[in-house]
Amino acid sequence: MSSVTSSIGTSTAMLSQSGDSRTNSARWIGRLVIYGLLVIFAILYLMPLFVMLVTSFKTMDEIQGGNMLALPAAPTFDPWIKAWGEACVGLTCAGIKGYFWNSIKMVVPAVAISTIMGALNGYILTKWRFPGHTLVFGLMLFACFIPFQSVLLPMATILGSLGRFGVTLQNATGLSFGFGNSTVNLVFVHVVYGLGFTTLFFRNFYEAFPTELVRAAQVDGASFFQIFRRIMLPNSLPIIVVTVIYQFTNIWNDFLFASAYAGTGDSMPMTVALNNVVNTSTGVVEYNVNMAAAMIAAVPTLIVYILAGRYFVRGLMAGAVKG
Repeated sequence: MSSVTSSIGTSTAMLSQSGDSRTNSARWIGRLVIYGLLVIFAILYLMPLFVMLVTSFKTMDEIQGGNMLALPAAPTFDPWIKAWGEACVGLTCAGIKGYFWNSIKMVVPAVAISTIMGALNGYILTKWRFPGHTLVFGLMLFACFIPFQSVLLPMATILGSLGRFGVTLQNATGLSFGFGNSTVNLVFVHVVYGLGFTTLFFRNFYEAFPTELVRAAQVDGASFFQIFRRIMLPNSLPIIVVTVIYQFTNIWNDFLFASAYAGTGDSMPMTVALNNVVNTSTGVVEYNVNMAAAMIAAVPTLIVYILAGRYFVRGLMAGAVKG
């Protein structure tokens, strides 16, 4: 009897080990398939960036007579130097450096203002609710679904009115306070258009924030802005990172508003200038210079994602508890 029991136990153990080995094999096969697909899609996704990067370090002779996927035989920084300080943008051959700083002057205030205003809106809509706050939030949320093209003409009318107001101020006081300036116009456009998204981000994040802390601060005599500055903002770093990345990427890469409202002069942002570099022909299309200019235009967004990308999903998840 004991021998029968022993043999049954041995058979059961062998079957268990066999089942475990099959499970482990299936698990490893599943992981190999998943990681293999991820690697394939990553290669396909990064291939254009790789081609741009290696082309920007090649000479024109190597580009015309070689393989675009091949590494540069004699790497050179001349295309980068020419793109920065000598490339022709229309009739001006002074490089893209001036337009790069135009974009910086536009993006930094637009991101800062839209982020602060979104935080204030989210704070009010969750911790200082008023009659009709749901309707107000719904209308602001509706702005997120308005396509760029549909606001071009109405926004142009508004900017025209602001320009005329700036002329009136200029005549009366000697100062226009930026009204009618192309860079200021683009800052205004991106703040207005991005306000729906920034409000959505902060409202969802603050919805999960403990209201008891706000009530306790009110009992201690803290004012509206004291609570916002000392309690809400210091605890909002995850969603601030999300908002900054989102707004910076959208504003820096925008072409439609930039081409519509910045004109073709020296106040053009980077995206419009880059398009003009590519479309400017002096007899020979300098692919290496074009690729170098495109890489320079992509550097700021790459830096933002490299430095703060790991906080992006974390911040979105932190604001997804309630909605």
